[in-house]
Amino acid sequence: MEMTLRPMTGPESLYCYTQSQQIMAQIGCIGHLRLDCGPDGKDFYTSWDDHSRNLNTPEFKAFFDDAVNALRSDAQYRGILRSRSDMASCCYSQPDSQITDREYGFRADSERYSLMLRLNPHRGEYSYLYCYRRDWLELHMAKAQRGIRFITPDYQEQFRIQDGGKICITQPDGGKTVRTCRYIDDYHLEVGNGLYHICEFAECMDRCGSKVTPMQESLLSPSRTAKHREER
Repeated sequence: MEMTLRPMTGPESLYCYTQSQQIMAQIGCIGHLRLDCGPDGKDFYTSWDDHSRNLNTPEFKAFFDDAVNALRSDAQYRGILRSRSDMASCCYSQPDSQITDREYGFRADSERYSLMLRLNPHRGEYSYLYCYRRDWLELHMAKAQRGIRFITPDYQEQFRIQDGGKICITQPDGGKTVRTCRYIDDYHLEVGNGLYHICEFAECMDRCGSKVTPMQESLLSPSRTAKHREER
């Protein structure tokens, strides 16, 4: 089977979790498989959740069956899904695949589809395979690299953060709230569980007198990046 397997990058690790329906639809998430290696670590118990039934075509199903079988038995993939011990060996031998204290991330690509594997080689824990249309996923990720814009109500850009980054909202009374933000497109974002137009969010913050700041160094916009290079 023609498929590559490698540790996923930091930005890619956002896509090995269930996300909002808005994002799932844009990135062509077909569904995800949950798997458990069982008490002895040699079983393969699974359940499937659909996210876009129209993309779960006979072509995809045939690919997915072949891909899972290859990840379990093909030597070039080191039997990463064959057993808990094989999974642990693959994960621990590639420390750059670690995405949390207990989880490891890998990306498998065919010409048409991408699989994002979130693996937990510990007994009693589940692992997950998220399945995507590769072209949809890569187009969205390329756009998301531009960052999430935060503006004033009159459209003056204040700062940008990376997709999945956090902001701090400081209320007039001094109270602070931290929210994770996700890129939808250049004019829409998710703040926590809320979906906003960037101007709508700016107007909302302005009305309630709240100040929004990035939790890490902000990204430069393309125009500011060019100016920064000129100044250097």
